[in-house]
Amino acid sequence: MKALVVKNTGSTYTVRTDDGGTLNCKIKGNLRLRGFRCTNPVAVGDRVSVELQPDGTGWITAIEPRRNYIIRRASNLSKQFQIIAANLDLAVLVVSLAQPVTNTTFIDRFLATAEAYNVPALLAVNKIDHLSHPDDRDLLDAVAHLYRTIGYPVVCLSATTGEGLDSLRQALKGKTSLLSGNSGVGKSSIINQLVPDAHLRTGSISAIHHTGMHTTTFSEMLHLPGGGSIIDTPGVKGFGTIDFERGQVAHYFPEIFRIGAQCRFANCTHTHEPGCAVIQAVEQALISQSRYASYLSIINDDPEEKYRKPQ
Repeated sequence: MKALVVKNTGSTYTVRTDDGGTLNCKIKGNLRLRGFRCTNPVAVGDRVSVELQPDGTGWITAIEPRRNYIIRRASNLSKQFQIIAANLDLAVLVVSLAQPVTNTTFIDRFLATAEAYNVPALLAVNKIDHLSHPDDRDLLDAVAHLYRTIGYPVVCLSATTGEGLDSLRQALKGKTSLLSGNSGVGKSSIINQLVPDAHLRTGSISAIHHTGMHTTTFSEMLHLPGGGSIIDTPGVKGFGTIDFERGQVAHYFPEIFRIGAQCRFANCTHTHEPGCAVIQAVEQALISQSRYASYLSIINDDPEEKYRKPQ
């Protein structure tokens, strides 16, 4: 039978069959073998084939071709990667500019991956109620302006006060959307507002490291009351890229790709070449220093840590 994967606990998968039922499943060993570098050969959002067993459980025997997916290299296991979610209409990156502060390199690596794997992306800046100082508000305005200018939708919100949540609801309506981000940025609090019966645990922020504690330990698809669904995932610390050829990285930074068309050399890496329009644009503040630094961080990744995409 055909089914949709709606939950991944690491050892078992919950699927929703096409007749509306749910089933707990495990995966066949040959699927694990084919995805030996992948920590999860089956991801939430996958369409799969399932064989029903006499005891009422199921075996996932095949994965249908994915329309798209979001993938990251496990930061502490450089030879392994994780498919965060598959078959998405939208990838929402939840960030915060205080308690904790989301690194711009993390943001840009996520957005570049979304570009590479054909997933529309939205930036959700949470905890704006913590930004009371004028300098903090200026930072919020600058971040929102930067990414909107590039072409990414940005929603500024507070899961605590409710400000901006209606804009996020509208963006999610009718779509299958991933919510991802660092631990502590408030994903669970946002989901509790969007899906009142979710009752997700929320965590505190480390007073020492100013980072979030993991509260979500598995991935799960939840229905939105207004239509559509969201995929909740555990918070991540780093975002390693997968299968980014050095000469292709600029394609995943829309403003660098656009201005790079004016470079003197067609194969310009935008690092040192004479007549590089990108370097000139950075010097003229037409491309932000932070985005250019993120671009350089990806092209300077160790090529030995880049592996073939999963099929």
